[in-house]
Amino acid sequence: MPASVLEAEIRSQPDCWLAAAGAAGQHRDVLPASGERVAVIGCGTSLYIARAYAYLRESLGFGITDAWPASEARLQRGYHRVIAITRSGTTTEVLQALEQIQGKAPVTVITATEGTPVYKLADVIGLTEFDERSVVQTRFATSALALLRAHLGEDLTPVIAQARAVLAQPATDLKTVRAAGQITFVGMGLGAALAEEAALKLRESTQSWAEAYQATEYRHGPVAIAEPGRAVWAFGPLVKGFERDVAATGAHLEHTRNDPMAELVRVHLTCLLRARDLGMDPGSPRHLERSVILNP
Repeated sequence: MPASVLEAEIRSQPDCWLAAAGAAGQHRDVLPASGERVAVIGCGTSLYIARAYAYLRESLGFGITDAWPASEARLQRGYHRVIAITRSGTTTEVLQALEQIQGKAPVTVITATEGTPVYKLADVIGLTEFDERSVVQTRFATSALALLRAHLGEDLTPVIAQARAVLAQPATDLKTVRAAGQITFVGMGLGAALAEEAALKLRESTQSWAEAYQATEYRHGPVAIAEPGRAVWAFGPLVKGFERDVAATGAHLEHTRNDPMAELVRVHLTCLLRARDLGMDPGSPRHLERSVILNP
């Protein structure tokens, strides 16, 4: 039985992804058509999901797709549609960006909360069934990505199966990263975007020293912090020579053949374990609220 609300939310993800993928067709009219020029905006976790989707949409040949932090979104570039991802629907930077684009392009918001200000500013895909009680985001963000991946025509059956397998594995499989003094997450493409999210989750939930880089950038400086007792966690296929170069530092290399979205679930489990070791509540980080609402 899950020991906390966050753990229950983490363990619900495969079922949530299945439901989200199945619902993608219901929202076809408010999601980008092939060939459209698209901007995707968000903050924090939502930004990393936006980057993951942008990479996939472009790489699959559906059209130019830019991901922007909502606070610096350059939306005056002739986009055919803007997508905003916001669990709360109340994030100040997102609302400000959407107000600026009103009347200039169709806008779609993916959110988990009903009746929030974004409903007045956009077409809304309400994923209320995936909302969370935890401050730390897990299943809403990954379910939003599952919906977007399904809309791109991806079959998520193997990814969902991998996530179920991850959740069935014993905690001993995460023994080394559970105890690592520092973790650097790396990846390319989809893996790079979700590596950023993985590092954020570890920082939020356990106050751990975690960083994230494109795998090809890791050897251009970040490798200098690698040493025995620290770890490098790779998402997706390894770039050539990467395993050799990490081994030379004495750091541990954590890597599986999982899709990066399923591998992110392994990070979620690691957050639970490290928080337990440290006596922390991983779902309620210090200094954080459910939504960033700025004073005027």
